[in-house]
Amino acid sequence: MDIRRMLAGRLRTHERQDPLPLWTPWGEALKTGDARPQLTHPHPQFARESWGSLNGWWDCAFVPSPGGAAPECTAAAPTTFSQRIRVPFSPEALLSGVGRQLKPDELLWYRRAFDAPSLEPGERLLLHFDAVDYACACYANGRLAGTHAGGYLPFSFDVTDLLAPGEKNELALCVRDPSDTEPHPRGKQLLQCGTIWYTAQSGIWQDVWWERVPENRVEELLVDANPDAGDVSVAVRVSRPGEELRVSLLSSDGAVVARGVATATETSVSVRIPVAEPHLWSPEDPYLYGLRIEYGTDEVTSYCAFRTVSIEPDSAGVPRFCLNHQPLFLRGVLDQGYWSDGLLSAPSVDALAADIGAARDLGFNMLRKHIKIEQDRWYWLCDRLGMLVWQDMVSGGTAPYDMWQVNQKPTLSRFACEHFRDDIPSHQVRLSSADPAFQQEWTRDCEDAVRYLRNHPCIVTWGLFNEGWGQFNARDAVNRVRAIDPTRPIDATSGWYDQGCGDYASEHNYFRRLRVPQGLRGSSRAFVISEFGGLTWHVEGHSSFLEPYGYAGFESLEEWRRAVRSLLDEAAALEAKGLAGYVYTQLSDVEEETNGLLSFDRRVNKLLP
Repeated sequence: MDIRRMLAGRLRTHERQDPLPLWTPWGEALKTGDARPQLTHPHPQFARESWGSLNGWWDCAFVPSPGGAAPECTAAAPTTFSQRIRVPFSPEALLSGVGRQLKPDELLWYRRAFDAPSLEPGERLLLHFDAVDYACACYANGRLAGTHAGGYLPFSFDVTDLLAPGEKNELALCVRDPSDTEPHPRGKQLLQCGTIWYTAQSGIWQDVWWERVPENRVEELLVDANPDAGDVSVAVRVSRPGEELRVSLLSSDGAVVARGVATATETSVSVRIPVAEPHLWSPEDPYLYGLRIEYGTDEVTSYCAFRTVSIEPDSAGVPRFCLNHQPLFLRGVLDQGYWSDGLLSAPSVDALAADIGAARDLGFNMLRKHIKIEQDRWYWLCDRLGMLVWQDMVSGGTAPYDMWQVNQKPTLSRFACEHFRDDIPSHQVRLSSADPAFQQEWTRDCEDAVRYLRNHPCIVTWGLFNEGWGQFNARDAVNRVRAIDPTRPIDATSGWYDQGCGDYASEHNYFRRLRVPQGLRGSSRAFVISEFGGLTWHVEGHSSFLEPYGYAGFESLEEWRRAVRSLLDEAAALEAKGLAGYVYTQLSDVEEETNGLLSFDRRVNKLLP
């Protein structure tokens, strides 16, 4: 064990200074008005023509919370809105124009006017929020449209009967965010942030948009493009049965490849379309087929890809990750999805594409999206660019975590992790997951995240729990996810506290020599090093904080580069000994952490000369 690195990387609490203002190139363009307008649909996998963005400047006001957990029941709208906020950036982010924390004992109100589009008979207007942290109540012209709780998944309200089409209408949103004062799923956010914990953000942090839809319409889409079966199955949930469902499969240039038709006698209907010799999707050739789904007067465009992902034995009987039944060594990098000027919100689609491109240019074929559900356009870019994704679920639980239990003890002793069950109530207390309400919420969010993202071909693994943070009943979680999506492998417990379930033995190794355990031949689970590295280099003028945090420091940039490349080569060499893949920590610096390959403002690629 490298004691020096372990001591350098110990988690600590300390008085943190305010971050320095640090702008990405895309955030700076948005701030100065030179950014390109957002033209892509917020959900390219489920797109209709008639939609409009509600991003931009809204009025806002911070008011004391009168108490209680439901803002719609406990507060009236303020009479004055004294500030403006740029949506979809949280008030804690530079790009919001606000620059202050929403506290657990406050409410944040948003307000804006907009022209509702004119509706034809039988049409409805939906108001979409792609993510609001954490609980909110939405009002249209002073009347309640609906409420939602949960900080990472999209939701919508039918506001047709509350608006006056063709006229100015007022929208208002009241937000409450307890952050880590309550055990809800929150990811890396912490009010007292520092080291590996980042600025807690709140409010609207993904797109807000309206959509004009037919009353009788497609509401949900499940696509299974199966090259082994030689067909694509499109299952659709509709608002009302009785219409004909027509599905067209399109080539990349828009030509019709095949069609299928079925009549919806119930609210669920499916169409199976045979496809001879489908064009397979891979990182080298990310071929996407288009889909056109028509139901009555409703038309939705989408896409799909033919590919399989599985864990299969190689010729020596060692389990490997396989894409299209061929072993593929996973060269991954940890992607936190934080930005110096937008926090959890990327400043633009171009910024998202730049991160993916930088990872690919550095030789990685996989991104582990860490403890965050990203905006839908990010997965669309990965689908188009051929970047594989390991998708984590969002962690939570009672704060603060017992760092001896989830960090120090596992670091010192692997044996201590091997026989620690997560289905025992006293153990769940030590893993901060004993609250029944938290368990129910995490399970709901996990299942909803899988349903939301399962059509994206880039996602090749679901990651459920990380380092024991809020971990409980991992075996049950695996079974629940498998029931929703039997097509992808599952990393049940990344790091430690392995319960012998899922499709990977998944180890974190920051302070010991990298190794592959004995006895992999004949196992049903592939072995991956799902986190390692964390080598630190602080780039002067490109960090939010003057004092860096990481697992090892170096005398020069060249020394750091040699160490990173050597460690990556060491991990790659273990493929011959049975390693199925790795995840290097990490893609970019984040706040105090300066162990990224890119600087936090994305202006410096540290690994390239």
